[in-house]
Amino acid sequence: MPDDRLIIALDVPDAHAGLELATRIGDAGTFYKIGLGMLTGGGLALARELKDEHGKRIFLDMKLFDIGATVEAAVRGLARFDLDFLTVHGDPQVVAAARTGAGASGMRVLAVTILTSLDRADLDACLYRDGEIADLVTERAARAFAAGADGVIASPQEAATIRALPEARGKLIVTPGVRPAGSADGDQKRIATPAAAIAAGADHIVVGRPVWQATDPKAAAEAIIAELAG
Repeated sequence: MPDDRLIIALDVPDAHAGLELATRIGDAGTFYKIGLGMLTGGGLALARELKDEHGKRIFLDMKLFDIGATVEAAVRGLARFDLDFLTVHGDPQVVAAARTGAGASGMRVLAVTILTSLDRADLDACLYRDGEIADLVTERAARAFAAGADGVIASPQEAATIRALPEARGKLIVTPGVRPAGSADGDQKRIATPAAAIAAGADHIVVGRPVWQATDPKAAAEAIIAELAG
């Protein structure tokens, strides 16, 4: 059975490759993430085609960050496409502007806490204040919820702490950095298996390379769904 807790990242060069991959995955994939890497390769057109013609759910991973008026205008424009999820950076002023832009569209605004490819040394290089990553992620999540975020993006390692926040009641937690057993970590540094991420409180997991780099992407997706069901 399809399971929309699995979001498959279409991290391929262009819309043609993305549609070909989605076709190979078939009914094993119900929810797809389209990110910045495909934006200039027809990503928005693919999002609309998968949504309107194939009945798929779409997560547009733009990680928007700008002054409030610009973010609000960008989100208002994207909300016309009837997409499901959109990411913005988790700074409260960015989240509030995005929430205004989304209006009553039904598109969920998800706030990025701290990218799952970063560790403490990376945060030091970016001049982030001292503290454990888990604590910083949880604090950023709470502030994003207060600013109107419908959910947050966080690694599986922080999902349980965020889920325990009073502010997280009724909110979504979406976790990238998910790797099925035996998969390479790639550039992710804070990872967990699909079942562990869901058990920690995630509503959706995002998996990219372990699916699209597989010899049989449909079988890879089905294996993850089976793990979630088990």
